[in-house]
Amino acid sequence: MVLERTMKGAIVPLPAIWLMKTKAPTDIVEDINKYLDNLLKEDERKSQAGTLVGQIKKGEQLTVDHTHEDVKELSSVLCMCAKQYIEAFFQRHNQAALSEREIQVYEMWSVHSYEGDYNPLHDHGVPSIMGLSCILYLKVPKQILDTDVTSHLFDSSGVQDGHLVFNYGIDSQLDYERLKPPSSILIKPRVGEIYIFPSWLQHMVFPFSGEGERRSLSANITAQRKEIKQEEI
Repeated sequence: MVLERTMKGAIVPLPAIWLMKTKAPTDIVEDINKYLDNLLKEDERKSQAGTLVGQIKKGEQLTVDHTHEDVKELSSVLCMCAKQYIEAFFQRHNQAALSEREIQVYEMWSVHSYEGDYNPLHDHGVPSIMGLSCILYLKVPKQILDTDVTSHLFDSSGVQDGHLVFNYGIDSQLDYERLKPPSSILIKPRVGEIYIFPSWLQHMVFPFSGEGERRSLSANITAQRKEIKQEEI
């Protein structure tokens, strides 16, 4: 006699990356756009093109003062989100003491892209071993918003135009048949959405066609270990 046994197994996901998504309040988006509109009119605005890989031929990449009255609230929000990200990461991996980190905005810049502009695959550099990077979308052309990311790529569909891609491995057409999870994610930019990710994570932005400005703001955040004072020992 053969006895049938019922057994249940648990699937244990092994994450490759942690990605945080949130949305900036409307008033913060308006303040940042007002700041950037004024910055674009300044003759002495500082270009970041010399230190960035973005192939922005029609638009600009500009240094943003993260301490400015119209920007400092966003800077505070980004640091708060970075703290939450790090805390969640530490807790998940049973590591200690977020209090040992000093979290602050290291640098910030805006990217004003137009038809044909794009960002090749790259990562970000920060002076601390632990660092986070952020992207906030401020303006998105209608033709990008109208694309259907579930559509296939055949026949010059253009469904990835102007989209952000995070890449953390090599994908192939046989991945699902091999039970291999995807190692990249395609993100449609939407006004007000913020993405926070480890600075080592490679990403790129596809060019787009048509009128309009694709405007985003990026920041790098450091998470330095706090120095231990002698009296604390």
